[in-house]
Amino acid sequence: MKDYHWLYQHVLQRFGNEQLIEERLSQPKTDEQLIAVTDNEYLSTMSRRVFRAGLKHSLVDAKWPAFEQAFFNFLPARVAMMSDDELDHLMGNRKIIRHWNKLKSVPANAAMVLEISQQHGSVGQWLAAWPESDIVGLWTFLKKQGRHLGGNSAASFLRMVGKDTFILTEDVVTALKAQGIVDRVPTSQKDLNKTQQAFNQWHQQSGRPLCQISRLLAMTVNY
Repeated sequence: MKDYHWLYQHVLQRFGNEQLIEERLSQPKTDEQLIAVTDNEYLSTMSRRVFRAGLKHSLVDAKWPAFEQAFFNFLPARVAMMSDDELDHLMGNRKIIRHWNKLKSVPANAAMVLEISQQHGSVGQWLAAWPESDIVGLWTFLKKQGRHLGGNSAASFLRMVGKDTFILTEDVVTALKAQGIVDRVPTSQKDLNKTQQAFNQWHQQSGRPLCQISRLLAMTVNY
């Protein structure tokens, strides 16, 4: 496994300009910014990620105002109480995407949001307190406790709300293989832990957030 210095220098050789590199790197939200987001905003973003999976993002985004209306502005307490009859009624709403299993995921995820908020004060406080050194543990929690948050969906949701995370895109996985960290897409707990340890090491060496390291890794493979 190469150290961070090699990683950055390799990207610099490909791009030839530090400014071009920095312009491609995002910045995660601070703990204070995460805490300032309301639970209904988190539920809305989580639901949007679920519906984006397998679909053109712009299509889902264009319909999201109708989703907000259909799901009571994503107020967790109200959404968690939605009955199958109410969801069945939404199947006739042409303004939204009528996917039964994804529609059912919204009340289920609302219940998870409520439980998190009851235990930690708010979803924002919970996310802010979760250490980036175990971000794969957060993915696992969301996958197990939530609905339709497997694969890269949990990480993508976290990226959307600004919680620092890496994402196992095709380019990132290719780079991890090239570094000898994994030999396949990390799905087992063993491979996920190896990946987390690698990112933790690069973070300690560079001081950069996980999202920037993730992007730099991808840039060693693709422009």
